[in-house]
Amino acid sequence: MQVVEKRISLFNSIAQSVITNHDANFWLQKINPLWSVNQSLAKVVKKQTVAKDTVSLILQCNRHVQRGAAGQHHPVTVEIAGRHYERTYSLMQLDADHLCLTVKKVDQGLVSSWLVEQSKAGDIVYLGQPYGDMQQHIQTPNLLLLAAGSGITPMLSLIESLSQTKQFSTTSVQLLYWVKTQADAAYAEYLKETAENFSQFSYQIFYTQEQDQRLNQNHVDQISALNATTVYACGPSGFAATVETLFSDAALLQTEAFSLSQLDVDASETGFVNVRLTQSNKTVVIPKGQSILSSLEHQGVKPNHGCRMGICNKCACTKAQGSTQNLLNGSVNHEPAQLLKICVNSAQSDLVIDL
Repeated sequence: MQVVEKRISLFNSIAQSVITNHDANFWLQKINPLWSVNQSLAKVVKKQTVAKDTVSLILQCNRHVQRGAAGQHHPVTVEIAGRHYERTYSLMQLDADHLCLTVKKVDQGLVSSWLVEQSKAGDIVYLGQPYGDMQQHIQTPNLLLLAAGSGITPMLSLIESLSQTKQFSTTSVQLLYWVKTQADAAYAEYLKETAENFSQFSYQIFYTQEQDQRLNQNHVDQISALNATTVYACGPSGFAATVETLFSDAALLQTEAFSLSQLDVDASETGFVNVRLTQSNKTVVIPKGQSILSSLEHQGVKPNHGCRMGICNKCACTKAQGSTQNLLNGSVNHEPAQLLKICVNSAQSDLVIDL
């Protein structure tokens, strides 16, 4: 193996001095699809269904892939019909060479549908640099994980990391997991086995369409010593907002929202505003109360973006003037010269932004 690696390194050095990285990557990948001078590549080596419309893809990574901390997200780029599409997913590290990508099909979601229905062993994906604040910074004896729907994926990463680093011996971990039906519960068998192997880990799964078990004050009342508990939560923005209200007394509370629901758009918001884009010297008209990013895209403007969740900051730009509202928490900002994440903010007045 060392001889092979040395030969690859020598080939890379020669290639970089004679041909471009693009050309070198082309010829290297004729030999092995994971070989590259500079690309972070991963190959699907196994695919299995883990819940309704949900699959896990085991990825073999090349040496350029940067592993994120448990709970972080990776930009994942796939090629569909000759075009590249980037989406954001939380990956679970299995060992030094393999990551697990869990994907739930989203209605009208091009990438999620392709990954769930059409991806297969041997396919290559591109992995970007990991980001996100939901990492393992547990400074309390208790950890509470709250997940709704696809929000289970960063929690699985955290649980697996706690298992591998033997932190269950010092930390009591409880998972509360909300799904629509029993068929939607991903990794139920994995959670059962983990609870059997580690007495410090427990979990409950709630089914919102089969029983009236949505997150409420009763769930808070079941948590002992909340002021000595670290709480991580991930789910739709409405779920994250409810968690922030109910669990405000936690020692540490951290939430992430992976989507905006219809409830996040104020139905009373009507009318349109002018948005002046200083870099392109263009003015467009967009509706109030809706994501600025989506509204600009509907007007043919294609801003840089990534996660669409307000996490990666790829869409962030400077707001020179105007009022905006955060669609995740409802906060309103009237101040000029503010950094604005256009994917999770709506326009409340005419805007001037640096795009």
